Amino acid sequence: MAAGETQLYAKVSNKHKGRSTPSLLDALLGMGFPAHTALKALAATGRKTAEEASNWLRCHRDDPSLDDPIPQEYALFLCPTGSLLERLQGFWRESKSQCTKNRAHEVFPHITLCDFFTCEDHKVECLYEALKRAGDRILGSFPSVVPLVLHSSISYLGFFVNDSPADVIREFAIMFATEASVLADCTVKPCTKQLHLTLAHRFYPHHQRTLEQLARAIRPGHSCQWTAVLYSRDMRFVHYQTLRALFQYKPQNVDELTLSPGDYIFVDPTQQEEASEGWVIGISQRTGCRGFLPENYTEQASESDTWVKHRTYTFSLAMDLISRKDGEASSQRNGELYPSQTPRDISSIQALQATIARRSVLVVRHGERVDQIFGKSWLQQCSTPDGKYYRPDLNFPYSLPRRSNGIKDFENDPPLSSCGIFQSRMAGEALLDSGIRVSSVFASPALHCVQTARHILEELKLEKRIKIRVEPGIFEWTKWESGKTTPTLMTLDELKEANFNISMDYRPAFPLASLLPAESYDEYAERCAVSVGRIISACPRDVGVILIVSHGSALDSCTRPLLGLPPRNSGDFAQMVRKIPSLGMCFCEENKEEGKWELVNPPVKTLTHGSNSAFNWRNWLPGS
Repeated sequence: MAAGETQLYAKVSNKHKGRSTPSLLDALLGMGFPAHTALKALAATGRKTAEEASNWLRCHRDDPSLDDPIPQEYALFLCPTGSLLERLQGFWRESKSQCTKNRAHEVFPHITLCDFFTCEDHKVECLYEALKRAGDRILGSFPSVVPLVLHSSISYLGFFVNDSPADVIREFAIMFATEASVLADCTVKPCTKQLHLTLAHRFYPHHQRTLEQLARAIRPGHSCQWTAVLYSRDMRFVHYQTLRALFQYKPQNVDELTLSPGDYIFVDPTQQEEASEGWVIGISQRTGCRGFLPENYTEQASESDTWVKHRTYTFSLAMDLISRKDGEASSQRNGELYPSQTPRDISSIQALQATIARRSVLVVRHGERVDQIFGKSWLQQCSTPDGKYYRPDLNFPYSLPRRSNGIKDFENDPPLSSCGIFQSRMAGEALLDSGIRVSSVFASPALHCVQTARHILEELKLEKRIKIRVEPGIFEWTKWESGKTTPTLMTLDELKEANFNISMDYRPAFPLASLLPAESYDEYAERCAVSVGRIISACPRDVGVILIVSHGSALDSCTRPLLGLPPRNSGDFAQMVRKIPSLGMCFCEENKEEGKWELVNPPVKTLTHGSNSAFNWRNWLPGS
């Protein structure tokens, strides 16, 4: 770096060191990263944790643009939450399903408060302060209800914000622009024209009527907390196409990209002359490297999928009551800026708290197992004489985790098939699109259940934040298991060694050793009822969705106790369970007002597919 640049970053570092707690920048400098790349990593990851920033730097060690002074672009949006957001997301799904994708699907539901603008990496925290100052100044006059009026034309459908609420929101946008100019030396253009929340844009004219009918079902009077959210994006790829990797790909040549499921790739459609048919040239968001990749390993992603959320300011005092015990501990928590507490009508606060604090339980069956496809002798089909695993068919998993007793222990504890992994990822992606917030995860100790839970969490981007709690109490009815003893399942240590993010501190309702072989139906039903009760009690303050990944039988045995229903007749139970598909779901929601749980529609649709027969090319040889 030049001498002037070194002094600049030293000044930034000293500013952070003057605080009472060590800054994120200090932590990265302590790891040996240069100041300019450390600040770049913090800006690219939303300044959440030093660990995320250091991981970003390690992934970008071969990024040819790492040292280039390219700032992020930032924008401020007013975003709905709660019931209104759920309705809007439902409209997004149905409009895409019935009328194909349109321009509005590229971004989440929002009201734009300012156009994208650039901010130097070392001044990003000043933007956060600008957001808080503007929010605190406008909080007292921010409308308790933002009226939305439906507007439709030949190529646009959306809600307009009118009258005095629109004036207040514009005033907030202007305040933020002013504060950002003073504190962060940014040129911000606030939106002063007609404020709107776009529902559909650039759609086919013959879809207008259908879109209008779907929009009228939203009813914008739904309970909603409005939140100002600061996002950033990489300004270099604004007009690029965004792809999401579906499968892992290991390069065969030096000019190819490594792909991991979930990676985002930026592709310029105008620069594909060098690519062969079926291939594209792109730049990996994860590594910053450029190379060739097989296009059929990817799918189209939305523009905003690669945006980074930085800070939010929630215009809600009820959220403040839940999130803070100490009124002075405000300012910032997990990127959320909360306003100072001021009096408000107590009944409206309680009503909003009831909406926020609703808990749900989502019970999910595991994905397809290898033995479901290849039969009980599946292990003999993929074992060498010396006990090594190999892949005789593409639907066998790529590899198996290590077990202390070797491969034989998989016989009665089979893994997911390749299709089962794909099913689990599809379900996780759909749950992410649905907008639900998973707060905790419990899984049966069967390997295929733990695998399903992991792949769902990976698609939800929660695999590092939420540990899987293994609960033997929700294991399959042991009468249906082969043998006179319960199957040998992987221990917590073995699962952890296999890189499953397992909670080692969770104390299950039923230890693995307590499972009875060939238990009666009544014993099984009682075990599940007790386990679900313990699971609920283990998450007393976890607002959101408790995810239970288990066997098909759990969709009945783990929900009926919640609903206050007795176990079914064992014959009816067996008939019903046989019809439950892979990744089948049951969803229960707590109704605190009536003091009960209710069975409601799952957040995603079912996954249906046909069979695929084995194919032997030798049958096509002459004379065979």
